Amino acid sequence: MATERKGTETATRVADVLMLFTDGPDSLGVTAIARALGLSKTVVHRTLSSLVDRGFLVSEPRTREYALGPSLASLGARALRESSLRSAALPVMRALQAATGETVTISARVPGGRVYLDQIESTRAIKMTVELGRRFPLHAGSSSRSILAFLPATERREFLAHHELDALTTRTITDRSDLAARLEDVRATGAAQSDGERQHGAGSVASPIFGFDGQVVGAISVCGPADRMSADVRCSTVPLVREAADQISRALGWRGGLPVDETRDAQ
Repeated sequence: MATERKGTETATRVADVLMLFTDGPDSLGVTAIARALGLSKTVVHRTLSSLVDRGFLVSEPRTREYALGPSLASLGARALRESSLRSAALPVMRALQAATGETVTISARVPGGRVYLDQIESTRAIKMTVELGRRFPLHAGSSSRSILAFLPATERREFLAHHELDALTTRTITDRSDLAARLEDVRATGAAQSDGERQHGAGSVASPIFGFDGQVVGAISVCGPADRMSADVRCSTVPLVREAADQISRALGWRGGLPVDETRDAQ
């Protein structure tokens, strides 16, 4: 049992180290990792050495920091190829990009937030692009809010009560009451809009995507420069994004439409 417990602790530690790179700087040093995880530098250094040996991380002698390595790139590429959400979304994304002229993205829910899985970029000279694979919080931006709004009621309440609502821009919603009201609006309309909440100068519209069991698994969005994605344009884009999300959800096995939150309705 002691050996099994030690193995579990080691695996957890490795996962925790790697997760630091999903939403933090491109490179991290031993001290920063030890402080973030509450571990000793000796333990962190031993874990990092193992990850470097296997190509999951690479060391940078000049800065004495570590960055993601080629083995993780290979795993990530394989995960993207095998993603049922991405596969179901791609044809719908292409059609939505052609209809709107703006960049279309697909996000997946992950522990602690969401990540962009793919994007179909606008063909215009000035356009918005997103960073694939980086974890973003669930309170900032239309894709995030679309996912957060359809988490189970207990998870939403927990998030609103305890999650840090950090300001990513001057327009990020950091007031809990305001965020709660916005989430109810998303639940009623099936779409969220953002005007520079996650990224300065960007406007977007997003809708949630559901798996076969009605659980939210991601979101699809249309995003572009704020001067093109005005309030009127965003409103006219809502039906297109909502229909695209419904098509992807049906392809994943969902019956269609917005699921009913039975936990909330019973209260």
